[in-house]
Amino acid sequence: MLKVKNLHVSYGDLKALWGVSFEVNKGEIVGYLGPNGAGKSTTFKTIVGLLKPDEGEIYLGNERIDGKPAYEIVNMGVAYVPEGRRLFPYMTVMENLIMGSYPKRAREKKDEMLEWVFQLFPRLKERKNQMARTLSGGEQQMLAIGRALMSNPSILILDEPSLGLAPKLVEDLFEIVKKINEDGVTVLISEQHVHMVFEIMDRGYIIEEGRIVLEGEPEELAGNEHVKKAYLGI
Repeated sequence: MLKVKNLHVSYGDLKALWGVSFEVNKGEIVGYLGPNGAGKSTTFKTIVGLLKPDEGEIYLGNERIDGKPAYEIVNMGVAYVPEGRRLFPYMTVMENLIMGSYPKRAREKKDEMLEWVFQLFPRLKERKNQMARTLSGGEQQMLAIGRALMSNPSILILDEPSLGLAPKLVEDLFEIVKKINEDGVTVLISEQHVHMVFEIMDRGYIIEEGRIVLEGEPEELAGNEHVKKAYLGI
């Protein structure tokens, strides 16, 4: 479904990604894991068209998308929840959600998608007339994900979705990610709570210093000595 081939990305003279290649198959949850500064956010921003690669190719299905503007990539079914949420703070919950339905592919399904989001996040329905900036951290993350889902995506990219959340909210969040996947949305996720990702992902990739160093299914990665020490604290 999503294929990244030999991706090189730089910020000026600083090289951030060195020949990154991976793929996400339809219906999967794929973990994209690594320490801070490893290149996870850079990869995601390049996939969704916010950064341009120096070299490499990105495919959604059979169509090459690197070089396309971000709005076209969203229209093709790629939704992105950035680290830090990036809500419209002085707009209501409902207004933020409606902004997510702007892409052409989402407009005719706006009511259907809104109902789905409110089923996933009943709290957002309760808070629909409240300003986004007045929500709790957990509610803001719900809104960020809900807004992305309003675009009617085929693949959802989540960048550190549990950042700053209390442990109980983290557990709830991962249950919702599972439910979104069960409802037919493919998921690519980066996350510091590696244990939690291992419980829900089908496959995973480890990126360090801008390079993919390991890949495999959860059991395979969990048995790797480097992963045990560096990520699982074993």
